[in-house]
Amino acid sequence: MRILCPYCGERDAHEFSIRGEAPMTRPVVIGVPMAEAVAALHDRRNPPGRTREFWYHGAGCRSWLLVDRDLRTHEVFGATLASGAF
Repeated sequence: MRILCPYCGERDAHEFSIRGEAPMTRPVVIGVPMAEAVAALHDRRNPPGRTREFWYHGAGCRSWLLVDRDLRTHEVFGATLASGAF
């Protein structure tokens, strides 16, 4: 899989680390049973099809990106800087 970094150009996906689906919101887990808190913090949606995800270009410009890709085919449709998205 190749990702088009806005700074570095097209790069192999091995140069990046994935954080997860964007936007990522954290649920409030204070006062809920432990099993529910663990599920809320660690279980992620994994819908087939097109999604936006946070990726970190650690082996390059060290920028956070929002990558638009298809989870079934791994086709990348684009990437933009994630500044202000956190």
